[in-house]
Amino acid sequence: MKASEIVALATEIAGQKLAGSMIELTDVEYVCENGRRYLRLYIDQPGGIHLDDCQRVSEMVGAALDEIRELRQSYFLEVSSPGLDRKLKKDSDFVRFAGRKINIRLYRAVDGRKNISGTLVGLSEDRRQVLLTDDGGAELRVERDDIGQVRLAVEF
Repeated sequence: MKASEIVALATEIAGQKLAGSMIELTDVEYVCENGRRYLRLYIDQPGGIHLDDCQRVSEMVGAALDEIRELRQSYFLEVSSPGLDRKLKKDSDFVRFAGRKINIRLYRAVDGRKNISGTLVGLSEDRRQVLLTDDGGAELRVERDDIGQVRLAVEF
C-alpha cells in the first residue's frame, strides 16, 4: 500500500474507534525514519491526553489494523498527544486556536520570507487564506496553498 493509502485507512479506522468519545484524532503520519516505518496517531481531548488514553487508543486501533490483509508492511504504531507546538490542519483548528501565536513555514518564499510568525486571527471566508497579525498589529493573509506547515508557537 502507498503511504497516503495507509494514512487514509488509519484515519478512517481511528475515526470509527473514537466516534462517540471525547478523544479527537488530530493527525496521522506514516513515515520512514532510520530504516523503520512509523504510523503515528496524534490525539487530543479537553483537559489533555494521558498515557492511559494513548495506550487504550493504541490497543483499539492496533487490533483493527492488524486484521487488514492489505496492510502487511511492518511498522511501529505510536499514539501520542499533538504536543504544545501542535500542527494546525483542519479548518476547525484555525477557529479553535484563534488568538494564539503561530509559526507558519512556507513551501516557497513570499515577500522574501519562508517563515512567518504572528497571532492567529482565523481563516478567510473562502477558507483559502490564513489570517494573522504580526507583532506590529498589521494583518497578514497567507495562501493555504503556499503553506507547508502551521504550528502553535510555544510560549513560556
